[in-house]
Amino acid sequence: MQEFTHRFLRGAAAGEALRIISKLRDAGFVAYLAGGCVRDALLGKPPKDYDVATDATPDSVREVFGKARTLAFGSSFGVIGVLPPRRDRSGAGAAARTVHPTEVATFRSDGFYSDGRRPDSVHFGDAKHDALRRDFTINGLFYDPIEDRVIDFVGGQSDLQSGILRTIGDPLERFGEDKLRMLRAVRFATTLGFAFEPLTLRAIIEHADDIHAVSAERIGAEMRRVLVAGAAVTGLRHLIACGLDRPVLPEVHDMDLNRAGRLLDHARPDFSLRLACILALVEDPPRSLASIGHRWRLSGEETRRAAAALNHWPTIMQTRSLPWSEVQPVLINRDAETIVALADAIICANVSEGESAGVEDVAAAQTALSWPAERLNPPPLLTGDDLHQLGIPPGPKYAAILQATRADQLNDRIRTRAEAIARIDRHRE
Repeated sequence: MQEFTHRFLRGAAAGEALRIISKLRDAGFVAYLAGGCVRDALLGKPPKDYDVATDATPDSVREVFGKARTLAFGSSFGVIGVLPPRRDRSGAGAAARTVHPTEVATFRSDGFYSDGRRPDSVHFGDAKHDALRRDFTINGLFYDPIEDRVIDFVGGQSDLQSGILRTIGDPLERFGEDKLRMLRAVRFATTLGFAFEPLTLRAIIEHADDIHAVSAERIGAEMRRVLVAGAAVTGLRHLIACGLDRPVLPEVHDMDLNRAGRLLDHARPDFSLRLACILALVEDPPRSLASIGHRWRLSGEETRRAAAALNHWPTIMQTRSLPWSEVQPVLINRDAETIVALADAIICANVSEGESAGVEDVAAAQTALSWPAERLNPPPLLTGDDLHQLGIPPGPKYAAILQATRADQLNDRIRTRAEAIARIDRHRE
């Protein structure tokens, strides 16, 4: 085998895919690596996963590997999950081995897509017809690891070399089959740095509103991948150029994308943080976050983290000037890292625009996050039980007394329990 195999068929996942292909070939079937792993390898990127395509029917795949070693999670569409041998899934060091099933899909051609998402019927066939039913030419490639050759029925290698994103066949037909493909086009153009082929772009522009037919969960999944991409702001520009911003993310339509780009460039690839960077530039961040949460079906954790960052980043920008009793609660918030990261992205963007105010404040907050817990969040000097023992009648004043005592403690006005009690006595007098 030549450089292609040597560089990219490494690791447990690659080895498992090769094992499956070899076993299918030994049983008399055709089997290739397919789709994204071939695309990524030809682009010089280590594939994230390896999918196998074969002319073996789902039943034949299960016969070759045994029903105990296969999962029929998509057999109606020709997809079987093949589990690795038991020795690779248990015992010492199992966590470092392949534990997920490898998807093995039967070559197929699709019937009509009446719901704009899935074919009404599928027909098992050969590699060529399987390639022709896929979305983009760069995803329609196969690789034969036994003969070390790329199999290209759709011109995908040429488009990879040219950096062009093109549908296989008529773009109107491809997007009509599954309307999510329009958003997938934005994602691939963003993550790969490719340009749209003109007819492909025109078809998206003309039918952008059809994306409403796609479920919120699927739209959200694609947008997560766009926003964590290295060139996320390019994805936003593509979204606007294609007309997909209005149904998917109208908040960015009139946004200063240069400013957004500077923020995103200084934010790690974390979805909630990147989303907060964008919403920090809109007029009503809480309302926009609620709308996006519904529109993309965000998880509670994703929404909570973005909301915390948007609510509290201004406090981090004043770390040195505000009383510590106002800053410290933010730094012990469960989402403190995201909050400080948003403030840091905003400061870095400001610095690139010639504004340096707040740099030392954010640095001080970052330092405080590294403090031991007993320093960052020392135990309170008094509790409600202490107030009861001091003879203070229970009631709303308990919270006010404890809050004031805690503020004095954090602001270093009192340091001991005795000083806290003395403070209360003075106020009672």
